[in-house]
Amino acid sequence: MKNLGQKIYIGLLTGITATMAACAYDLPEIVRDTPKSTEAVVKLIDTLAPSVALKHVGALHTPEDFQRIKTKLAAQDITILAGWNKLIANSHAQAGYIASPVEKLIRGGGSREEPEPDNYGRAFNDVAAAYQLALRWKISGDESYAKSAVAILNAWATTCKRISGDSNTALAGGIYGFQFAVAGELLRDYNGWKQEDFTAYKKWMKDVFYSLNMAFLNTHWGTCDSHYWANWDLANLASVMAIGILTDNRSIYNFAVDYLQRGKGNGNWFKVINYVFDGDNAGLAQIQESGRDQGHATLCIALMGHIAQMAWNQGDDFYGLDNNRFLKACEYTAKYNVAKLAVPFHEYTRKWAANCAQTEVHTQISDNARGTERPMWTGPYYHYTKIKKQNATYTQMGMSQTYPEGGGGDYGPNSGGYDQLGFGTLMYTLD
Repeated sequence: MKNLGQKIYIGLLTGITATMAACAYDLPEIVRDTPKSTEAVVKLIDTLAPSVALKHVGALHTPEDFQRIKTKLAAQDITILAGWNKLIANSHAQAGYIASPVEKLIRGGGSREEPEPDNYGRAFNDVAAAYQLALRWKISGDESYAKSAVAILNAWATTCKRISGDSNTALAGGIYGFQFAVAGELLRDYNGWKQEDFTAYKKWMKDVFYSLNMAFLNTHWGTCDSHYWANWDLANLASVMAIGILTDNRSIYNFAVDYLQRGKGNGNWFKVINYVFDGDNAGLAQIQESGRDQGHATLCIALMGHIAQMAWNQGDDFYGLDNNRFLKACEYTAKYNVAKLAVPFHEYTRKWAANCAQTEVHTQISDNARGTERPMWTGPYYHYTKIKKQNATYTQMGMSQTYPEGGGGDYGPNSGGYDQLGFGTLMYTLD
């Protein structure tokens, strides 16, 4: 499957690159693929007019969040203190952190498309540091952390010109695009970030990341819309949404909101969570990648959690969409991976290749990478139990397993430990 994707990607690379250079900020009309029956039964989230301003409240974390955390730290709240100590112990969260930007960010190196080796570890380490330093500044008020974070972002914006590699460039553009945008949004109100540098940073985000995000979402590198697994779409949609917020572009943000509900790719909320059970298994829902492996199924949960939180802070409720469909996916995934209990499985057929000419059928949940741990459960748990007043039995078990949640640098040196920003214990715990 990978070789086919690479072969198709080679054929498209020249045309896509030219398109990105010629019309980097074009926003094509979304190609919709949500059944009318779904639209009739489910109340979908409406997009607002492009003229309606976006809320600059930190993307994932609002001023109210930071005030709550500071108040609880002052009161020596045990849970928040545990989360704070996890953050300040991380080597990435230290003032004076030095960035290692590259001109050509490579993911999918050592390939025909890009013979040079991968270097994307530099990006995921540096953006983790920028995010963690931004949190320390917001909570402590110590400008040394903001200065270090801004130095990281400026270094990347002035050095990095493009993303290179095979088809995996889409993962780099999505995951790191999302994270760089969130870090930038957290720091937008730091008065030590020169306006011209912030303007240049936003342009860099559009030129290097957003253009690639849209190229992937609109072409899927020349394959059929269901060829790439859900996490590929989700990563790029998270990036598009975050960049829309960062750059004050409601149309960009709207594209993500629309695609998440009506898009033809597997990032459509109703395709990522591809089956909702009833009867004895009510309260559970299957992830599109559940029959593939649990490393990627949990990645989908992590990315959807970030998307739902960003949208919530803009007034859009993906947490509640379709009767809390995401909660049911969290419960299903945690029941299998954390509680280590059996879950039902609904047969799933994936169509892939250039014209959906090939298929693979999943008849049971995969136990590959079962038990994968990611710092991703706390946000959904507190939202559903404290805001929506829902039960979240297995999601709570996931939260307890990773307590206190850390972030990049706390879960090993490889990319999987950096795919999500983490620190949920500190940032999402509610009374």
